[in-house]
Amino acid sequence: MSTSGPTATRPARPPAITRALLVCGVVAGPLFTLAWVVEGATRADYNPVRHPVSSLALGAYGWTQVANFLVAGILSVAFAVGLWRALRPWGGSTWGPVLIGAYGIGLIGAGIFPTDPVSGYPPGTPDQLVGYSSVPALLHDLFSIPVFVGLPIACFVFVRRFSRWGRRGWAIYSALTGVVFTIGFVLASLAFGQVAGLVEIGGLLQRLTITVGWTWLLLLAVLLLRDRPLRS
Repeated sequence: MSTSGPTATRPARPPAITRALLVCGVVAGPLFTLAWVVEGATRADYNPVRHPVSSLALGAYGWTQVANFLVAGILSVAFAVGLWRALRPWGGSTWGPVLIGAYGIGLIGAGIFPTDPVSGYPPGTPDQLVGYSSVPALLHDLFSIPVFVGLPIACFVFVRRFSRWGRRGWAIYSALTGVVFTIGFVLASLAFGQVAGLVEIGGLLQRLTITVGWTWLLLLAVLLLRDRPLRS
């Protein structure tokens, strides 16, 4: 991920407000993950390997995961603003920050609107419902689109940008993240659709996918806090 090109120069660090917004990108993913790890380990009859993160918003203590979605979403939107501010002097495309902002809004919407039960959680519910049980459940899935589709597209947008800035390592990393995230999302979706051989590890597949995504966002934030995507 190092700077390449003999004519590259190190610019001044972003202003304090921009840096504070970028820090939100460092905090959002780990905080979101810590919350669902604790919730999943302490929730009766919940299996993190089988059940999706969104299912933690169901039941008596579901408000904790709702709050987790909201906080992670707000932090991600703030990071998107910081990303736009940091890249603006370099003529960076607005599509990357916009897609990451949409990712954050998707998390907020996923928290406001609870999902339907899936894979037998909460106990006593079927593995898969026929259609949606409520409008909020439909809205939950709609808000999930910018999370699981918008984020990998953002990765591919940055592939082009990093290539133009001479950051070949980051271009490759962004491309790999987009591909792995997309594959993980498809496999997790098949698992929650009760496809044999995947249903028992649907939660694990989703968690790995989410972790791949927020790790890329975190490292992108760290990169911009340290310098900027230098031109070669």
